[in-house]
Amino acid sequence: MDGLSFDNPLFATYAIAATILILKAAAMAWLVVFRMIRENGGFRSPEDTRKTLANPNPHPDQLAPNERVERLRRIQLNDLESLPYFFVAGFLWILTEPSLVLAQWLFYGYVLTRLAHFVAYLTAQIHDIRALLWTPGSLILIYMAASTLVTALF
Repeated sequence: MDGLSFDNPLFATYAIAATILILKAAAMAWLVVFRMIRENGGFRSPEDTRKTLANPNPHPDQLAPNERVERLRRIQLNDLESLPYFFVAGFLWILTEPSLVLAQWLFYGYVLTRLAHFVAYLTAQIHDIRALLWTPGSLILIYMAASTLVTALF
């Protein structure tokens, strides 16, 4: 179990990358809420249009789709679709004891691609740019998963 401690630089590298991604994903929920407040709309549930201290002047239009809110929701959904693969694949991969330098390149490279993808999505870049930023992260996941599988089988 010594390998799964912060004294192990390989595990510490994984933990740093995973923690950055967790914080980024948690921040997305807050960004959605702040954007809904700022836009005074983009609400999803009918009960959110009741009069409260936080919503003193409710109106039915608050339930209408709001592109600025929905953009953040799409980014959040993309994280929810992508990050679990990294958490599992990365954890299993460190059990194969790869080189520290390779792990740093792949883990931090994945984090950078996710952050760059976030910026591209937030600034409404075309799909080609978002795909270009998403692809290296996807290839990193595939490499880690395949490498783990090969190690486990042989």
